[in-house]
Amino acid sequence: MTDTTDSKISGAIAGEQPRRQLEDLRCVTAIGGGHGLGRVLSTLSFLQRRLVGIVATTDNGGASGLLRRSQQTIAWGDIRNCLSQLALQPLAADVLNYRFSDEHELNGHNFGNLLLHTLDELSARPLDGIQLLSRLLNINIRLLPMSETSVDLVASTHEGLECFGELDVDLLHHMPTALSLAPAVSATPEAIRHVRRSDLIILGPGSFLTSIMPPLLMADLAQSIADSQAPVLFIDNLSPEYSPAGRLALSERIDWLEQQLGRQLIDLVISNAPDAGLKVPYVDHIVAASDAPHRHDRDSLLNAIKAAVELLNTKIPSK
Repeated sequence: MTDTTDSKISGAIAGEQPRRQLEDLRCVTAIGGGHGLGRVLSTLSFLQRRLVGIVATTDNGGASGLLRRSQQTIAWGDIRNCLSQLALQPLAADVLNYRFSDEHELNGHNFGNLLLHTLDELSARPLDGIQLLSRLLNINIRLLPMSETSVDLVASTHEGLECFGELDVDLLHHMPTALSLAPAVSATPEAIRHVRRSDLIILGPGSFLTSIMPPLLMADLAQSIADSQAPVLFIDNLSPEYSPAGRLALSERIDWLEQQLGRQLIDLVISNAPDAGLKVPYVDHIVAASDAPHRHDRDSLLNAIKAAVELLNTKIPSK
Protein backbone atom coordinates (compact mmCIF):
# COMPACT_ATOMS: atom_id res chain seq x y z
CA MET A 1 0.00 0.00 0.00
CA THR A 2 1.30 3.45 -0.87
CA ASP A 3 2.29 6.10 1.62
CA THR A 4 -0.64 8.21 0.38
CA THR A 5 -3.11 5.47 1.18
CA ASP A 6 -1.45 4.93 4.56
CA SER A 7 -1.87 8.61 5.30
CA LYS A 8 -5.52 8.62 4.25
CA ILE A 9 -6.33 5.64 6.43
CA SER A 10 -4.43 6.92 9.45
CA GLY A 11 -6.11 10.31 9.14
CA ALA A 12 -9.57 8.79 8.87
CA ILE A 13 -9.07 6.61 11.93
CA ALA A 14 -7.72 9.62 13.82
CA GLY A 15 -11.04 11.35 13.30
CA GLU A 16 -10.81 13.51 10.14
CA GLN A 17 -14.21 14.14 8.53
CA PRO A 18 -14.70 11.94 5.45
CA ARG A 19 -16.26 13.34 2.30
CA ARG A 20 -19.20 10.94 2.65
CA GLN A 21 -19.81 9.66 6.14
CA LEU A 22 -21.03 6.24 7.16
CA GLU A 23 -23.99 7.91 8.85
CA ASP A 24 -25.11 9.30 5.46
CA LEU A 25 -25.56 5.90 3.79
CA ARG A 26 -29.15 4.99 2.95
CA CYS A 27 -28.75 1.20 3.09
CA VAL A 28 -25.94 -1.00 4.41
CA THR A 29 -26.14 -4.77 3.96
CA ALA A 30 -23.98 -7.10 6.07
CA ILE A 31 -23.69 -10.76 5.06
CA GLY A 32 -22.37 -13.68 7.10
CA GLY A 33 -23.19 -15.70 10.17
CA GLY A 34 -22.46 -16.51 13.76
CA HIS A 35 -20.71 -14.18 16.15
CA GLY A 36 -19.00 -12.18 13.38
CA LEU A 37 -22.14 -10.89 11.70
CA GLY A 38 -23.72 -10.13 15.08
CA ARG A 39 -20.64 -8.08 15.99
CA VAL A 40 -20.91 -6.00 12.82
CA LEU A 41 -24.66 -5.47 13.23
CA SER A 42 -24.35 -4.43 16.87
CA THR A 43 -21.50 -2.07 15.96
CA LEU A 44 -23.62 -0.41 13.26
CA SER A 45 -26.95 -0.62 15.12
CA PHE A 46 -27.25 3.19 15.19
CA LEU A 47 -28.19 2.95 11.49
CA GLN A 48 -31.45 1.31 12.61
CA ARG A 49 -33.69 0.42 9.63
CA ARG A 50 -30.98 1.38 7.15
CA LEU A 51 -29.01 -1.69 8.26
CA VAL A 52 -29.87 -5.18 6.98
CA GLY A 53 -28.27 -8.50 7.93
CA ILE A 54 -28.39 -11.50 5.59
CA VAL A 55 -27.72 -14.53 7.76
CA ALA A 56 -26.27 -17.94 6.82
CA THR A 57 -28.67 -20.83 7.51
CA THR A 58 -26.54 -23.90 6.72
CA ASP A 59 -25.35 -24.81 10.23
CA ASN A 60 -25.80 -28.53 10.97
CA GLY A 61 -24.05 -28.73 14.34
CA GLY A 62 -24.97 -28.17 17.97
CA ALA A 63 -28.49 -27.09 18.87
CA SER A 64 -29.24 -26.01 15.30
CA GLY A 65 -28.30 -29.47 14.05
CA LEU A 66 -30.48 -31.19 16.64
CA LEU A 67 -33.51 -29.13 15.64
CA ARG A 68 -32.86 -29.51 11.92
CA ARG A 69 -32.60 -33.29 12.12
CA SER A 70 -35.89 -33.60 14.03
CA GLN A 71 -37.96 -30.89 12.33
CA GLN A 72 -36.50 -30.33 8.83
CA THR A 73 -36.22 -26.61 9.49
CA ILE A 74 -33.67 -23.97 8.54
CA ALA A 75 -30.72 -23.48 10.89
CA TRP A 76 -31.77 -20.89 13.46
CA GLY A 77 -28.55 -20.60 15.47
CA ASP A 78 -26.87 -17.74 13.60
CA ILE A 79 -30.11 -15.74 13.46
CA ARG A 80 -30.60 -16.23 17.20
CA ASN A 81 -26.97 -15.20 17.80
CA CYS A 82 -27.51 -11.95 15.89
CA LEU A 83 -30.73 -11.22 17.78
CA SER A 84 -29.01 -11.80 21.12
CA GLN A 85 -26.23 -9.34 20.24
CA LEU A 86 -28.77 -6.74 19.14
CA ALA A 87 -31.08 -7.13 22.15
CA LEU A 88 -30.88 -4.08 24.41
CA GLN A 89 -31.76 -5.98 27.60
CA PRO A 90 -29.06 -8.37 28.89
CA LEU A 91 -31.76 -10.69 30.25
CA ALA A 92 -33.27 -11.00 26.77
CA ALA A 93 -29.90 -12.10 25.40
CA ASP A 94 -29.52 -14.62 28.22
CA VAL A 95 -32.97 -16.05 27.52
CA LEU A 96 -32.28 -16.39 23.80
CA ASN A 97 -28.95 -18.11 24.45
CA TYR A 98 -30.20 -20.42 27.22
CA ARG A 99 -29.25 -24.04 26.57
CA PHE A 100 -31.04 -26.92 28.30
CA SER A 101 -28.82 -29.18 30.41
CA ASP A 102 -28.49 -32.95 30.32
CA GLU A 103 -30.96 -33.16 33.23
CA HIS A 104 -33.75 -31.99 30.92
CA GLU A 105 -35.50 -33.89 28.16
CA LEU A 106 -34.60 -31.00 25.84
CA ASN A 107 -30.90 -31.64 26.51
CA GLY A 108 -28.72 -29.84 23.96
CA HIS A 109 -31.47 -27.63 22.60
CA ASN A 110 -31.32 -23.85 22.74
CA PHE A 111 -34.37 -21.87 23.88
CA GLY A 112 -33.92 -19.14 21.28
CA ASN A 113 -33.78 -21.69 18.45
CA LEU A 114 -36.92 -23.40 19.75
CA LEU A 115 -38.69 -20.05 20.04
CA LEU A 116 -37.80 -19.08 16.47
CA HIS A 117 -38.93 -22.48 15.19
CA THR A 118 -42.21 -22.17 17.09
CA LEU A 119 -42.85 -18.71 15.62
CA ASP A 120 -42.08 -20.14 12.18
CA GLU A 121 -44.65 -22.90 12.73
CA LEU A 122 -47.25 -20.24 13.56
CA SER A 123 -46.30 -18.00 10.62
CA ALA A 124 -46.61 -18.15 6.87
CA ARG A 125 -42.83 -18.13 6.39
CA PRO A 126 -39.65 -18.09 8.53
CA LEU A 127 -39.10 -14.38 7.88
CA ASP A 128 -42.42 -13.55 9.55
CA GLY A 129 -41.34 -15.23 12.78
CA ILE A 130 -37.99 -13.41 12.77
CA GLN A 131 -39.71 -10.07 12.30
CA LEU A 132 -42.18 -10.78 15.09
CA LEU A 133 -39.42 -11.65 17.56
CA SER A 134 -37.43 -8.59 16.45
CA ARG A 135 -40.42 -6.37 17.23
CA LEU A 136 -40.88 -8.00 20.64
CA LEU A 137 -37.21 -7.29 21.40
CA ASN A 138 -37.46 -3.72 20.04
CA ILE A 139 -34.83 -4.45 17.39
CA ASN A 140 -35.11 -2.19 14.33
CA ILE A 141 -32.30 -3.78 12.29
CA ARG A 142 -33.80 -6.16 9.75
CA LEU A 143 -32.51 -9.74 9.81
CA LEU A 144 -33.12 -11.89 6.73
CA PRO A 145 -32.31 -15.60 6.45
CA MET A 146 -30.21 -16.23 3.34
CA SER A 147 -32.92 -18.69 2.27
CA GLU A 148 -36.18 -19.91 3.75
CA THR A 149 -35.51 -23.48 2.59
CA SER A 150 -33.53 -26.02 4.62
CA VAL A 151 -30.15 -26.32 2.92
CA ASP A 152 -26.71 -27.83 3.56
CA LEU A 153 -23.16 -26.93 2.59
CA VAL A 154 -21.29 -29.41 0.35
CA ALA A 155 -17.54 -29.36 -0.36
CA SER A 156 -15.82 -31.13 -3.24
CA THR A 157 -12.33 -32.39 -2.31
CA HIS A 158 -9.14 -32.91 -4.31
CA GLU A 159 -9.72 -36.65 -3.95
CA GLY A 160 -12.97 -36.40 -5.87
CA LEU A 161 -15.14 -36.87 -2.77
CA GLU A 162 -18.05 -34.83 -1.48
CA CYS A 163 -18.06 -33.61 2.14
CA PHE A 164 -21.60 -32.93 3.36
CA GLY A 165 -22.46 -30.43 6.10
CA GLU A 166 -20.70 -27.54 7.82
CA LEU A 167 -19.24 -29.64 10.63
CA ASP A 168 -17.28 -31.88 8.27
CA VAL A 169 -16.33 -29.05 5.91
CA ASP A 170 -14.52 -27.22 8.71
CA LEU A 171 -12.65 -30.45 9.56
CA LEU A 172 -11.13 -30.82 6.08
CA HIS A 173 -7.31 -30.88 5.96
CA HIS A 174 -7.15 -28.93 2.70
CA MET A 175 -9.24 -26.27 1.00
CA PRO A 176 -11.99 -27.84 -1.10
CA THR A 177 -11.90 -27.52 -4.86
CA ALA A 178 -15.46 -26.20 -4.79
CA LEU A 179 -18.37 -25.41 -2.50
CA SER A 180 -22.07 -25.77 -3.29
CA LEU A 181 -25.46 -25.90 -1.63
CA ALA A 182 -27.72 -28.97 -1.47
CA PRO A 183 -30.33 -28.46 -2.63
CA ALA A 184 -29.70 -25.40 -4.78
CA VAL A 185 -31.84 -22.69 -3.20
CA SER A 186 -32.86 -19.12 -3.93
CA ALA A 187 -32.29 -16.13 -1.69
CA THR A 188 -35.23 -14.48 0.01
CA PRO A 189 -36.72 -11.79 -2.28
CA GLU A 190 -36.16 -9.21 0.46
CA ALA A 191 -32.42 -10.02 0.52
CA ILE A 192 -32.14 -9.49 -3.23
CA ARG A 193 -34.03 -6.21 -3.00
CA HIS A 194 -31.88 -4.85 -0.19
CA VAL A 195 -28.62 -5.81 -1.90
CA ARG A 196 -29.69 -4.00 -5.06
CA ARG A 197 -30.42 -0.77 -3.19
CA SER A 198 -27.37 -0.91 -0.91
CA ASP A 199 -24.74 1.81 -0.64
CA LEU A 200 -22.30 -0.57 1.04
CA ILE A 201 -22.08 -4.38 1.30
CA ILE A 202 -20.06 -5.97 4.12
CA LEU A 203 -18.78 -9.56 4.23
CA GLY A 204 -17.44 -11.12 7.43
CA PRO A 205 -15.84 -11.53 9.83
CA GLY A 206 -16.46 -15.17 10.62
CA SER A 207 -15.71 -18.68 9.50
CA PHE A 208 -14.69 -18.29 5.86
CA LEU A 209 -16.09 -21.54 4.46
CA THR A 210 -19.13 -21.95 6.68
CA SER A 211 -20.34 -18.42 7.51
CA ILE A 212 -19.15 -16.10 4.73
CA MET A 213 -19.33 -18.41 1.71
CA PRO A 214 -22.81 -20.04 2.05
CA PRO A 215 -24.91 -16.94 1.20
CA LEU A 216 -22.61 -16.19 -1.75
CA LEU A 217 -23.24 -19.67 -3.19
CA MET A 218 -26.81 -18.72 -4.07
CA ALA A 219 -26.60 -17.67 -7.71
CA ASP A 220 -29.26 -14.97 -7.47
CA LEU A 221 -27.68 -13.28 -4.45
CA ALA A 222 -24.16 -13.43 -5.91
CA GLN A 223 -25.46 -11.92 -9.16
CA SER A 224 -27.28 -9.18 -7.24
CA ILE A 225 -24.05 -8.26 -5.45
CA ALA A 226 -22.19 -8.19 -8.76
CA ASP A 227 -24.90 -6.03 -10.38
CA SER A 228 -25.13 -3.66 -7.41
CA GLN A 229 -23.37 -0.30 -7.56
CA ALA A 230 -22.34 -0.75 -3.92
CA PRO A 231 -18.71 -1.46 -3.05
CA VAL A 232 -17.96 -4.66 -1.12
CA LEU A 233 -15.98 -4.49 2.12
CA PHE A 234 -14.40 -7.68 3.51
CA ILE A 235 -13.71 -7.78 7.27
CA ASP A 236 -11.02 -10.29 8.17
CA ASN A 237 -10.83 -12.29 11.40
CA LEU A 238 -8.46 -11.05 14.09
CA SER A 239 -6.88 -14.50 14.49
CA PRO A 240 -6.66 -17.52 12.18
CA GLU A 241 -9.65 -19.85 12.35
CA TYR A 242 -9.39 -23.59 12.91
CA SER A 243 -10.23 -24.66 9.36
CA PRO A 244 -8.39 -25.04 6.04
CA ALA A 245 -9.08 -21.36 5.31
CA GLY A 246 -7.23 -20.37 8.48
CA ARG A 247 -4.00 -21.64 6.94
CA LEU A 248 -4.27 -19.33 3.92
CA ALA A 249 -3.06 -15.77 3.63
CA LEU A 250 -5.76 -13.11 3.28
CA SER A 251 -5.03 -12.60 -0.43
CA GLU A 252 -5.28 -16.36 -1.03
CA ARG A 253 -8.71 -16.50 0.64
CA ILE A 254 -10.00 -13.58 -1.42
CA ASP A 255 -8.61 -15.12 -4.62
CA TRP A 256 -10.27 -18.45 -3.73
CA LEU A 257 -13.60 -16.72 -3.05
CA GLU A 258 -13.53 -14.80 -6.30
CA GLN A 259 -12.48 -17.88 -8.26
CA GLN A 260 -15.47 -19.75 -6.83
CA LEU A 261 -17.83 -16.94 -7.86
CA GLY A 262 -16.17 -16.34 -11.22
CA ARG A 263 -15.83 -12.60 -10.71
CA GLN A 264 -13.92 -9.94 -8.78
CA LEU A 265 -16.00 -8.97 -5.76
CA ILE A 266 -13.96 -7.35 -2.98
CA ASP A 267 -13.13 -3.63 -3.17
CA LEU A 268 -11.43 -3.12 0.22
CA VAL A 269 -10.55 -5.14 3.32
CA ILE A 270 -10.25 -4.50 7.03
CA SER A 271 -7.44 -6.68 8.37
CA ASN A 272 -4.51 -6.70 10.75
CA ALA A 273 -2.75 -9.26 8.52
CA PRO A 274 -2.53 -7.84 4.99
CA ASP A 275 0.02 -9.51 2.72
CA ALA A 276 1.99 -8.70 -0.40
CA GLY A 277 -0.45 -10.56 -2.64
CA LEU A 278 -3.38 -8.34 -1.68
CA LYS A 279 -4.67 -6.44 -4.73
CA VAL A 280 -7.08 -4.06 -2.98
CA PRO A 281 -6.63 -1.28 -0.36
CA TYR A 282 -6.88 -2.14 3.31
CA VAL A 283 -7.50 -0.62 6.72
CA ASP A 284 -5.50 -2.08 9.60
CA HIS A 285 -4.60 -1.52 13.28
CA ILE A 286 -7.86 -2.98 14.54
CA VAL A 287 -8.10 -3.59 18.30
CA ALA A 288 -9.50 -6.75 19.86
CA ALA A 289 -12.20 -6.66 22.52
CA SER A 290 -10.76 -6.71 26.04
CA ASP A 291 -12.94 -9.67 27.05
CA ALA A 292 -12.54 -11.69 23.83
CA PRO A 293 -9.24 -11.41 21.91
CA HIS A 294 -10.73 -13.10 18.82
CA ARG A 295 -13.54 -10.51 18.51
CA HIS A 296 -13.31 -6.95 17.27
CA ASP A 297 -13.61 -4.11 19.74
CA ARG A 298 -16.77 -2.30 18.60
CA ASP A 299 -15.30 1.23 18.74
CA SER A 300 -12.21 0.13 16.83
CA LEU A 301 -14.33 -1.70 14.25
CA LEU A 302 -16.61 1.32 13.82
CA ASN A 303 -13.61 3.59 13.20
CA ALA A 304 -12.23 1.12 10.68
CA ILE A 305 -15.53 0.94 8.78
CA LYS A 306 -15.70 4.74 8.75
CA ALA A 307 -12.17 4.83 7.33
CA ALA A 308 -13.19 2.27 4.72
CA VAL A 309 -16.18 4.39 3.68
CA GLU A 310 -13.86 7.35 3.18
CA LEU A 311 -11.55 5.30 0.95
CA LEU A 312 -14.53 3.93 -0.98
CA ASN A 313 -16.16 7.32 -1.55
CA THR A 314 -15.62 7.21 -5.31
CA LYS A 315 -17.42 3.84 -5.49
CA ILE A 316 -20.37 4.61 -3.20
CA PRO A 317 -23.56 5.47 -5.14
CA SER A 318 -24.45 9.14 -4.88
CA LYS A 319 -27.77 10.27 -3.44
